[in-house]
Amino acid sequence: MATAYNPKPVPQALIHKIGALPRERIAEVEDFVDFIAMKDGERALTRAAAATSAHAFAAVWNNPEDDVY
Repeated sequence: MATAYNPKPVPQALIHKIGALPRERIAEVEDFVDFIAMKDGERALTRAAAATSAHAFAAVWNNPEDDVY
């Protein structure tokens, strides 16, 4: 799974450690990094959906019965 590349400085020690791994393990590291990026994208989508729906739910949530919550 390819994700958008966002260049950021990577510590040389991390690059060295990854480079010292066997080829199969490097593939696992890449899969894990893709997984983390995907989860970050899902969180951003969840936050955007919540922000979008907040206005629609405001009329329902803003009432005296729900003030205790």
